[in-house]
Amino acid sequence: MARKKTDTEINRPISVDDHRELAKAHAKRNINAVNEALKFPTGDDFEKDLSDILNSDYEEKGETVVIAFTDLDCFMHINKDFSIEVGDRVLIDTGLYIKSKLPKDATVYRIGGDEFGIIFKGESEREDIFLFLNDLKNGFDVKTPDGVLQTMTIGMATAGTDASRYAELVRKADSALFRAKTSGRNKVTMAREEKMIPKTSHYTQEQLQRLGKLSKLEGIGEAILLREALDMLLKKYDV
Repeated sequence: MARKKTDTEINRPISVDDHRELAKAHAKRNINAVNEALKFPTGDDFEKDLSDILNSDYEEKGETVVIAFTDLDCFMHINKDFSIEVGDRVLIDTGLYIKSKLPKDATVYRIGGDEFGIIFKGESEREDIFLFLNDLKNGFDVKTPDGVLQTMTIGMATAGTDASRYAELVRKADSALFRAKTSGRNKVTMAREEKMIPKTSHYTQEQLQRLGKLSKLEGIGEAILLREALDMLLKKYDV
């Protein structure tokens, strides 16, 4: 999932491609103090595991599937004001803190930078998971060497309710994280229903016909395809 900034504030929701590129970047760094210390599954594992779950019969089994992305607030200054080693220590302590608090039906992943991903799959309701994440945020007790308590922001999305495909569900969770960051940080935000502007105002008849054909071929809604295309455009111009 390429995001211009991984260790700084979020300027926009990051895309599925951003997640994949972060995972590849970390895979190339064979010696990574944080990954070596935590030994968490990484971004590639997150994509595979979530894709497998979404392609399973979780709904028929009555299971709730929720993903969450956690991001440290103002993390860039730690590397800058202290050192990369201190930044790594904060990330390691953060990862260990998250893992120690997770219920048995949840798995934490090191996505990259200061971001961790969580997959919940089980009997817990979405609202219960939201309350758990809020407690996770409120109980976060990692400090920098000067004794300042750090904070984290979390975005979450629910399979089936918010989206059923991998790319769309990840995008919804990232958008929730983005909204939480831009509205003050240190909070948990759920994905929300998105209002669509009528596409007939912006596209030619030929484009709409081709879009309809692609939608039928892939079995994917036109609105979802358009949102994915727009995300790619925004990523290209880094906005």
